[in-house]
Amino acid sequence: MDEYASAPVTTGSLLRSSELLGFPADARVLIINSDDFGMYHAINAAVVESIEQGIAGSCSLMVPCPWARHAMQLLRDRPEIPFGIHLTLICDSRAYRWRPLSAREKVRSLLDAKGELFTPDESSVLLARARIEEVEAEFRAQIEAVAGAGLAPTHLDWHCLADGGRDDIFDLTVSLAAEYGLAVRVWLEPGRRKMRGRNLPVTDHGFLDSFALDVEGKQERYAQLLRDLPPGLSEWALHPSLGNKESQEMDPGGWRVRRTDHEFLMSSQAREILRSEGIVVTDYRAIQQRWSGS
Repeated sequence: MDEYASAPVTTGSLLRSSELLGFPADARVLIINSDDFGMYHAINAAVVESIEQGIAGSCSLMVPCPWARHAMQLLRDRPEIPFGIHLTLICDSRAYRWRPLSAREKVRSLLDAKGELFTPDESSVLLARARIEEVEAEFRAQIEAVAGAGLAPTHLDWHCLADGGRDDIFDLTVSLAAEYGLAVRVWLEPGRRKMRGRNLPVTDHGFLDSFALDVEGKQERYAQLLRDLPPGLSEWALHPSLGNKESQEMDPGGWRVRRTDHEFLMSSQAREILRSEGIVVTDYRAIQQRWSGS
């Protein structure tokens, strides 16, 4: 796939989102976000490293996951790290489970016949049956859990469901963001067009999800994508993990993707390309200010 195939929302005299955030018209601005914070320990360690020592600028927290409490403690210890809430209705594996924060009897439409969250390959089943009031209950539970931990997120995004996967879920999330003073990660063209109609900054270009890239030759692909980065605001969702024994046992289908992401985020090559190309790495704090001030 061509990661930049999507036409920018902004044309003609309409300002790019990067310009709405105060950057020059020709600035190349990139959000590098480390997703899935809280899924397991090797991810937590890699996410923090990717921000503190690598090129990532922010992360997204999966509140229902078993290692979310550890991730939230890491965030409390590092208030300088900006993070979003990775709203989670999907469990990645049948072998390694997490559950909704809401009582199961209150969110039955989000669960399969065994009372478990659906896996990614079953997302169409979830989206066909999910009742919007139950989605709202679970999203609120995840947001309130973060607030109750004394943490202040910058934005909301979704795990395995681009732009929520359904128009009403997207609209619900935008409403929740307004209520809680947050921004929303908006990647797909219909949502970007809708938000730009409200003069709200969103990505100017098609998104990059690291699971869409081949593991073989990934480092060179990342390097070329950085060099080819167009003017405006772009976002990459990477998924770093240490790739150690824990990763391999808990995440047999994804650990290679995650390890190669971590390697690139920590590489001197990545840092040098950002410097030589004049690419600005940002996060959702400035976007949050625009969204909450609208």
